[in-house]
This record gives sequence, C-alpha cells and structure tokens, in this order.
Amino acid sequence: MNIEIMRNTLYKAYLDDFQTFCRSLGGATSEVMGDLLAFETDRRALNITLNSIGTELTRDDRKKLYSNFGLLYPHGHNELAQAEDFDQIRAAMEKVPAYASIFSKLGFGESQMLDKLLYEEEVKRCVMCFEQQFHYTPFYAYMKLREQEIRNIMWISECVAQDQKARIHDGIVYTF
Repeated sequence: MNIEIMRNTLYKAYLDDFQTFCRSLGGATSEVMGDLLAFETDRRALNITLNSIGTELTRDDRKKLYSNFGLLYPHGHNELAQAEDFDQIRAAMEKVPAYASIFSKLGFGESQMLDKLLYEEEVKRCVMCFEQQFHYTPFYAYMKLREQEIRNIMWISECVAQDQKARIHDGIVYTF
C-alpha cells in the first residue's frame, strides 16, 4: 500500500473523529470548530484530487480518501472524484460560494498560487476564532497559526539559502 494513501486514510479518520467529538461538545465550540474542520476537509479533498491527477489512483479510491463532512460533501466530492484536470476541479469548487472567492483570484489554468490563497483563508478563519468567548477553538486556531509561522520561517530560510531574497514576500502568509 502506498504510504500517501495510508497517511491520507489515517488523516481522514482523525478528521471524522475530531469533528464528531467537537459536535458532542455543542455550543460555540461545535459551531466554530465545525467551520474550521469543514474548511480543512475540503482543502484536503482538493489537494488529494490535484495530487492524484495522472496517477494510478482510481476515482473510487480517491473518493474513499475524502472525509464525510465539509461544504463540498457529498456533491462536491463526487465532482472532485470525477475531475481529470484543474479546470474541472475549479468548476466543482466554484459551486460553493466560500470557495468561489478564492478561485476568482486565480487565472484559468493557474494553480501555483492556490496553496498560498488557501493558507491565507485558513489564517483568516483562525483569527476569527478569537472573536468569540467561552469555547475551545482558540487553542486549535493558535496551533494552526503557529504552523503557519513555521511555514513562513521555512520559506524565508529557503529563499535566503537559494539567494532569492527578492522572492521572500511572494510566499509569506501574514497571520495578523
């Protein structure tokens, strides 16, 4: 079994269980974490689809790696599973208003900036978690923001190591 398939299967199980746990807590935690986790699962479905185009992964196997919730679930997942190129993926994602704004910033056939735009959206959603009180989501959001800081530091160090200091601002996702 391919290690990436195993990793994505385990991450799917983790997200599904974590979402069930957050729902059991109820209140603001359930609501706000539900939104964050839905975005995370949709982004993972998008990445799985993008990375599996042109590989031996079948459409059914691809669909098995998608979580059982999110804004794309179930119709968007069906469309992503059938997608064969970036424009079909884009068409499936643009049917959800929350993602249409992200894809409107990209030119057709352009996927290089997609990761940065998704990270910016994640940061925006994590920052918004701190606006409510009396729930557990800020702890999760804080860790996600720290992960983004680490990605920023890694980007900066790679640019410096490759003597590409002029490109440092191209990959930075500002957290605040």
